[in-house]
Amino acid sequence: MEIQLRELRQLASKAENRRTETGIPRVAMVQGEVPEHRLAAVYEPMVNLILTGSKTMTVGDRTLRYDPATYFVMSVDLPAVGSVHRSDDGDPYLAISLTLEPAIVANLLADLPKPAGGHLYSPGFSVAPVTPELLDAWVRMLRLMERSNEVAALAPAYEREILFRVLQGPLGWMLRDIATPETALSRIGIAIQWTRENFAKPLRVETLAEMTALSVSAFHRHFKAVTALSPLRYQKHLRLLHARSLLIAGEGSATSIAFEVGYESPNQFSREYARQFGLPPSKDAARLRQKAPHNAERFLSVTTG
Repeated sequence: MEIQLRELRQLASKAENRRTETGIPRVAMVQGEVPEHRLAAVYEPMVNLILTGSKTMTVGDRTLRYDPATYFVMSVDLPAVGSVHRSDDGDPYLAISLTLEPAIVANLLADLPKPAGGHLYSPGFSVAPVTPELLDAWVRMLRLMERSNEVAALAPAYEREILFRVLQGPLGWMLRDIATPETALSRIGIAIQWTRENFAKPLRVETLAEMTALSVSAFHRHFKAVTALSPLRYQKHLRLLHARSLLIAGEGSATSIAFEVGYESPNQFSREYARQFGLPPSKDAARLRQKAPHNAERFLSVTTG
């Protein structure tokens, strides 16, 4: 596998320390010291492969570390905090990702036998060791960066192969569940999407439970299992991340932004913000702008991992 990893590192060597597009649909890469505010963000569903260095990912009360020759699957939108690290040899962090499109997964599943059993109260993110077959598919995919005229014809086939190899592995159930409407994970995904789109509005758990056709108690259990957060904590993380991006971009005072993201009390907003990010809103935003003056963005979504 080391030969495949070396080629992938070479192919991805032009990545920057932010989401870097490859010219291939849904495929991106990132390299180097990723700015702090990009690593505390809402991560979209993806398959992420580490090529060099390592990363620590914390979602709620769960923390996972993944290294070269491992891949990470995120099956729902999750607010997370990450940190990246150089390799023991000092090489910069390097990773590539494929954003998951449920319709493509569902189309692939239609051509495969349906497995028996299901996964009850399971997390929406996990790590697994990579296989030579999965690396082979990634190598063919990234080679298309140098053959742009072949992307339209071959990228869909290589994407299906990457997804197929993941489906064959220990995290394959996560892909199956996001593309299968009747699963609990898919139902929780509906509630997550609504919460992301309406995070500034008051949240009633009963409404979300009804939306997902689950009892309130079952909804709580599934939501916490998938996201490592209660529904209210999930909403709070979304509000604070959005507020942080607005502050960094200089789009209002701490008080006005507190109201914009749904807080009724600016004092409560400041307390929860400082608890989450270590500093009061204005001081934290000023620190980040000083560290990375050209990297301010609104409501960050990190798909490269």
